[in-house]
Amino acid sequence: MKKAYWQLHAAIFLWGFTGVLGRAITLAESWLVWWRLCITVVSLWILFAWWKKITILPRKYMLQVAGIGCILALHWLCFYGSIKYANVSIALTCLATSGLFSSILEPLYFNTKIKLKEVLFGLMALAGIAIIYFDNLHVSTGVYIGLAASLLTVTVSILNKGLVGKVAPEGMTLYQLTGGFVGLSLLMPLYEYLFPAKQHWPTHADWLWLFILSWVCTIVTYLLYVKALQKVSAFTINLSLTLEPIYGIALAFAWYQENEQLGSYFGWGFLLILAAVVLHVITTAKQK
Repeated sequence: MKKAYWQLHAAIFLWGFTGVLGRAITLAESWLVWWRLCITVVSLWILFAWWKKITILPRKYMLQVAGIGCILALHWLCFYGSIKYANVSIALTCLATSGLFSSILEPLYFNTKIKLKEVLFGLMALAGIAIIYFDNLHVSTGVYIGLAASLLTVTVSILNKGLVGKVAPEGMTLYQLTGGFVGLSLLMPLYEYLFPAKQHWPTHADWLWLFILSWVCTIVTYLLYVKALQKVSAFTINLSLTLEPIYGIALAFAWYQENEQLGSYFGWGFLLILAAVVLHVITTAKQK
């Protein structure tokens, strides 16, 4: 059990590290995500072929999984866009509201009753975002894009829940990321026309960060997370996931000194969001 906890926290720490890498890579958010998906998808097809884990999904499920992958690619696009327009701390703080947005959107999707407590937790999180927003108006665009990333990741999570038990985790991961890569590739000409990038090819340093982002922070974290899921309870996982923005922001403070770029009330806003997330997880666990 102790090994599973270490695997879980290692995966969460590496997820928190993705924001720091996103700022280190000099590519615009569009090409950053495209190259990340390209490296990850090619690597996964090779690995899964070697492990003989490639399965052919029914067309119905394959199209659904690929479509969810396209939404995932848009989430990454917004997440790294938030980092480029603001910074790592703002992007991760906005992402920390995803669990609370799901408490409202999930009942609407599955046609269940919205719980008053969860709405109150959502208002707490929005109050925290408001404090950060008005104290950091110079990065307001990054806040908008970060909240869009949060809503998109909630959409991916809800749609994935509808496929639980129908598609194996390996197949979902492989075809979802492949669908995201194909979808983003089709979108790139339009995105490039609207938001032309100055740089399309990674620098030598970018290649290093991209391979770390793709292999370590995507493939390795997936394997660690799946292994931890087999032994750790859902409550422990959900509570542990609240540490992702904390790890990421701590790394951003240490690596880029982002604490010097943020307003004096950022900490209060972030603590309010974090408190709402923890209370939501604890309340959900007690109900279950």
